[in-house]
Amino acid sequence: MVSPAPIRRGEVHLLDTGPAVGDEIRKMRPCLVVSPDELNAHLRTLIVVPLTTGSHPYPFRVACRFRGKRAQVVLDQVRTVDRTRLVRRLGRLPGPVLGRCLDLLQAMFAR
Repeated sequence: MVSPAPIRRGEVHLLDTGPAVGDEIRKMRPCLVVSPDELNAHLRTLIVVPLTTGSHPYPFRVACRFRGKRAQVVLDQVRTVDRTRLVRRLGRLPGPVLGRCLDLLQAMFAR
């Protein structure tokens, strides 16, 4: 049996978000993996943030292009999910966009 490819920080995966409550992101959604590779290699859970094409530009959302479309990384909707929610790998965000996302996450959780 071939082991599945490792899941890496910076990858975008289609995620089955399951039942949503209130203002949570709904439906199948592309999500950026932001958890460190070391955690991804050892845990069944991943830390992800969704991408959206229909959002307003808020301070903690990062504009990007993904698969030819303008999108935003929705950093205010951080979520920990079981890796079984991943449907398939869609690609990867460029390093500078990932870096901006990680910088903003650090600012969000700073004292």
